[in-house]
Amino acid sequence: MLNDIDWRVDFGEHWVVLGPNGAGKTTLLGLAAAVRHPSEGAVHVLGHRLGRVDLRELRRHIGLVAASQGLVDEGLMEDEGATALTVVLTGHSGTSVPIWSAYGDVERERALRLLADLGCKDLADREFRVCSQGERARVRVARALMSEPALLLLDEPSAGLDLPAREDLIAAVEHLAATRPVLSTVTVTHHLEEMPATTTHVLLLRDTRMLAAGPADEVVTGANLSECFGRPLDVDRVDGRWYARAANRPG
Repeated sequence: MLNDIDWRVDFGEHWVVLGPNGAGKTTLLGLAAAVRHPSEGAVHVLGHRLGRVDLRELRRHIGLVAASQGLVDEGLMEDEGATALTVVLTGHSGTSVPIWSAYGDVERERALRLLADLGCKDLADREFRVCSQGERARVRVARALMSEPALLLLDEPSAGLDLPAREDLIAAVEHLAATRPVLSTVTVTHHLEEMPATTTHVLLLRDTRMLAAGPADEVVTGANLSECFGRPLDVDRVDGRWYARAANRPG
């Protein structure tokens, strides 16, 4: 359940949603992804009010990447021996298995360009099952972009990744922001260190309520983060990236 949420994302903005476990981050993203309905209030996504729009059509304009999503059934993909290119192509048909009749030269070229944009063009012919966790994460983002969405939602995309893989993914997301001026992104995370340098806005959630929202430079402060996570924190920014640590205490 969420309470007293009044939030707007405009085209070309890149939001990060931060907050502790149970704050309501995944619930909020589910509403934005049009996979959940509000029990009260109104939710508008890409100009359409949930409950008054064909959700199947609306979801074609939303790219979603979530570890628990299940859109890419890895077990089935392993059985099929699908390549990374095949996984990206399934984003065009919105299916967990390829529908070969739906993919022509145009779709294959777009899938290859997306793999290149995500820094993994060399993975095109590699079986998805043997890709590393970091490579799979970037392939999933490429898949989410196959339908050319206006909104890209990333739910804890760095979960389970080691440091190099995390940095590769963040660099790829930053590249998308720099090269797609109309694309809007929303990234949910627990960790300040996972925020791309291209982040424009931040929403802080605590106890299912909106604690602060607005331009990143104004919201990401030691005082706000301390209140959000319930302990004294210091915040630093280096080369456009944010970092948090426990505040020094006297004695």
